[in-house]
Amino acid sequence: MIAVKNISKSFGTKNVLQDINLTLQRGKVNMIIGKSGAGKSVLLKCLVGLFDIDAGSILYDERQFSKMGYQAKKKVRQEVGMLFQGSALFDSKSVIENVMFPLTIFSDKSTEEIKERAIFCLRRVKIDETADDSFPAEISGGMQKRVAIARAIALQPRYLFCDEPNSGLDPQTSIIIDNLIREITEEFDITTIVISHDMNSVMEISDTISFIHQGQKWWEGSRDDIMNTENQEVVDFVYASNFMKALRASFIKK
Repeated sequence: MIAVKNISKSFGTKNVLQDINLTLQRGKVNMIIGKSGAGKSVLLKCLVGLFDIDAGSILYDERQFSKMGYQAKKKVRQEVGMLFQGSALFDSKSVIENVMFPLTIFSDKSTEEIKERAIFCLRRVKIDETADDSFPAEISGGMQKRVAIARAIALQPRYLFCDEPNSGLDPQTSIIIDNLIREITEEFDITTIVISHDMNSVMEISDTISFIHQGQKWWEGSRDDIMNTENQEVVDFVYASNFMKALRASFIKK
């Protein structure tokens, strides 16, 4: 679990995050949604320690992460997996070498053990062994995303951060990635945080939803809660399309 308590972050005179409180639950998919520029990406960078916060505290399972020194933070970060928006695979490394990379940096396993773990992670995300020696440019966007997930779980993280995991993917592939994130979260009992604009993902796999608006936590709840909310900013964001408006109307009538 990650607890966020009254955190604020400014850049010069611009207040980007204001007094945010969140409880990000273990074994759950915790969605953070909001318009572009609302502060989601800054919040994510604060959570992983890339930005120092101005006020408040961030606790990783009751450990005061935001008040730790560099070395202590580095140790906690080894428990964190990251799935980047563009997958961020190394073009010059093969599929299996990409997954092996964090293990070679942060573990003391032998080369044989590292390769064995990488193969396990690739099979877990349903990457066929024929793709192990391929390079990122030689595989599809959906496969690249699965390789990135395999790399993110290689070190057996306790916390998984996903930044727009479905960015650039077609609807069918997005569903596959969504289901994979949920399966891994539950199977390995990970605290998973997903930053997303994809309302299909929000409705499909979220356990908790936090809506960030103008740098503040404006609303939070479950999938059922968001279907019934009267919070106008949430309604305007989630039900911007005619399809989503019709979906909400049919849900409310039941």
